[in-house]
Amino acid sequence: MDYDHVDPDHAGGIHHVELYASDLNASTDFWGWLLRELGYESKNEWNGGRSWINGPTYVVLVEADGDVAADHPFDRRAPGLNHLAFHAASREQVDEITEGIRDRSEASVLYEDRHPYAGGYYALYCEDPEGIKVEVVGPEK
Repeated sequence: MDYDHVDPDHAGGIHHVELYASDLNASTDFWGWLLRELGYESKNEWNGGRSWINGPTYVVLVEADGDVAADHPFDRRAPGLNHLAFHAASREQVDEITEGIRDRSEASVLYEDRHPYAGGYYALYCEDPEGIKVEVVGPEK
């Protein structure tokens, strides 16, 4: 199936998410690694952007215009996107990704003092190089 078009079997699900990055290389390193850990595969690569796909959902990363990015840094507390949350296959996967985040210089684990129950359930909260909060949610058991 060509997932660039609507799949009626996934009506209401996320089709794709597009993120803009001020530092495409740092963001590509982070998102490429994280999305592969979550089962995504490389979809497309072009000058100024990348994408990864998992079933009918894909994530696009595009280099932001330098002038605009400098004038409007990302702030998840401002109106707009606060965070992206992904399903994990297991709690072990949450733990593995958490260790991977701790080993990365361009990302950080959030709420370390309450990890992995910062939201009241088993999950990782971290920040990407742009300050976008990412959540990886583990199954109930």
